[in-house]
Amino acid sequence: MVFRTTIQVETHGEGEIVNLTPRVEQAITASGVQEGIASIFIVGSTAAITTIEYEPGVLSDLRRALSVIAPDDIPYAHDAAWGDGNGRSHVKAAVVGPSVSIPVIEGRLACGTWQQIVLLELDVRSNRRRTIHVTVLG
Repeated sequence: MVFRTTIQVETHGEGEIVNLTPRVEQAITASGVQEGIASIFIVGSTAAITTIEYEPGVLSDLRRALSVIAPDDIPYAHDAAWGDGNGRSHVKAAVVGPSVSIPVIEGRLACGTWQQIVLLELDVRSNRRRTIHVTVLG
């Protein structure tokens, strides 16, 4: 069985981290799948999906780590080519990645106690409408 749904999220700027876990859990319930896998994928190349403990300290640590990987005060070839200023956004998104796959066991996501699914808004532009595809196979 394959079940797919779409989650829409409005983001408000670079560095925003959105907890998607409750909405993905709703998708699992709606799918009726008891044993399988859930794929969570974001459309676009300046945002990412990962898992993390959704608490202020570690979220701040993640933002800082990504700023070290792709700082905002260095030149990017992408910016020179396109003039949109989001070269660092593309680099950060490529490092983290656009998706995660999580087992579904007994109708529930097999996440750890402190493990949540998050969207990372990495684009320098504000007010983005992000589309996340959730596909449940079981």
